[in-house]
Amino acid sequence: QVQLVESGGGLVQAGGSLRLSCAASRRTFSGYAMGWFRQAPGKEREFVAAINWSGSSTYYADSVKGRFTISRDNAKNTVYLQMNSLKPEDTAVYYCAARLNTIAATRENDYTYWGQGTQVTVSS
Repeated sequence: QVQLVESGGGLVQAGGSLRLSCAASRRTFSGYAMGWFRQAPGKEREFVAAINWSGSSTYYADSVKGRFTISRDNAKNTVYLQMNSLKPEDTAVYYCAARLNTIAATRENDYTYWGQGTQVTVSS
């Protein structure tokens, strides 16, 4: 069992930045690929970014490419999502997820463990 706790969400103006963190409970954190997903009001949850076990491979949704950066620190059992140039359409609850595999993936069903989510609100 892996527990994931997100933090760093909040209210920011358009064009601003936030950094989300996701702390994992397991010491074997380095064995998991990690992902970030988001769900806006009235919409389905969607993929945002993913990273493999070592951090050497990353994937992004087209909507965030060039603005968001996913990274991880295995020594701290933490994955990050740096979000720059935020837009009102980035407003959503952001979830981190852990995959029982070292290879990153972009589908929800590829992930086994999920955090509770953190709210990001971008005002125009």
